[in-house]
Amino acid sequence: AEMPLKLGHLANEQNSWHKAAVKFGEELSSLTDGRIDVQVFPNETLGKEIDLINGMQLGSVDMTITGESLQNWAPMAALLAVPYAYPTLEDMDAVASGEIGSKIEDQIVEKAQIRPIAYFARGPRNLTSNREIKSPDDLNGLKMRVPNVPLFLDVWKALGAQPTPMAFSEVFTSLQAGTIDAQENPLEDQKFVNKTEHVRSWIYLTISEITWNNLSDEDKAAVTEAAKRAQAYERDLFAADEERLTKELQEKGMTFVEVDKKAFAAKAKDAVLANVSDEIRPFVEELFTK
Repeated sequence: AEMPLKLGHLANEQNSWHKAAVKFGEELSSLTDGRIDVQVFPNETLGKEIDLINGMQLGSVDMTITGESLQNWAPMAALLAVPYAYPTLEDMDAVASGEIGSKIEDQIVEKAQIRPIAYFARGPRNLTSNREIKSPDDLNGLKMRVPNVPLFLDVWKALGAQPTPMAFSEVFTSLQAGTIDAQENPLEDQKFVNKTEHVRSWIYLTISEITWNNLSDEDKAAVTEAAKRAQAYERDLFAADEERLTKELQEKGMTFVEVDKKAFAAKAKDAVLANVSDEIRPFVEELFTK
């Protein structure tokens, strides 16, 4: 291959992002008759997310998969994961592929010097608990783990729960010990999955602006097309993974509970707006009114 491209990311080999990254490489190799060879490094083997972004800005790394961490450079990247901003996958797609998505991407290129070329969906965060939660009223005093992020703490307090910041590695033992009754990240083994879907977000497949500018117009077109194919491929994998996981958990005896999402969003709105930057607040207000 005339041009090897290094693509590092944090997911493991079973993850749909990794499989889509490999697919991107296969498609790009095919479109360029093998001239461009994408070497994919999963599991942070090429470095941690922020290190990879720094490497891309210096030209020592070509590509990575990254999301709201980019708000360290481009404040609008915070829009990738705002609680209650995207009630459905279709709502998220409309924003990610629409006018707001374009503004986010433009700012990432300008401020972070890396270029989003495709985006992948992330599984929504749900509240898992040992009791059924259908509306914010049911949260009264619920002891739950949240990541140490002021936005999450404030939102869950506003909803009526008692959130406790805790490292994810401590969640399982804390649930067993009864220190907490609930958590809201991946689907833990509890009695109920309350489908709050309170954070629905996406993540970008990105290429260094230095690498991008070294490509011919023909190769840029090939990269864009390969990315489009990888995005479609990842979405199919994502849907299949969600379905498989739901089935597995139901077989383990977990009950999926439909919740009043509008009531949760309405009660969380002020806390969300108080915790976002001035720059993105108008966009968040707009998303809440949709």
